[in-house]
Amino acid sequence: MHPVRRAFAALLGLLTVGAFLVVSGSPAQAAVACSGTVTFSYEYPVTNPVAELTIYYNSANGGTNSACMYHRGSSYGVSARTSVKISRCAETSGENTLPCTVTASSTVDNGSYAYYAGPRGVTGTANNCVWAYGEIEWGGTTYWINSGRQGC
Repeated sequence: MHPVRRAFAALLGLLTVGAFLVVSGSPAQAAVACSGTVTFSYEYPVTNPVAELTIYYNSANGGTNSACMYHRGSSYGVSARTSVKISRCAETSGENTLPCTVTASSTVDNGSYAYYAGPRGVTGTANNCVWAYGEIEWGGTTYWINSGRQGC
């Protein structure tokens, strides 16, 4: 085979494998965004909040929930360790309670961000509760928000 054709064939093979890896992502971490219908939102601390955990829902993929942990107040626009994770629960009722028997989870988005961590998402949530957790380190304190079961 001609060297140029061999190189082209190798490149085409790599692109095909790369496209497969991108398209075949885990259903628990399907393409998500910090958008949709807000089903839960909580700012903390109540006075002068520095963080807000928000859960969104859309009907794609048998129900998709996503979560984002936003910087608020004095933390907005300032780089700080911020993280968020969301899980699908086996439970179908009991909103605002714990525990959540996890049947699928997103990966944790944990990094140094100035505006928000996320989105992270799970699919197949149309008939199930979800649970999200977020943290921000700000001013020497770790502020965390635990949603409890939501969207039931």
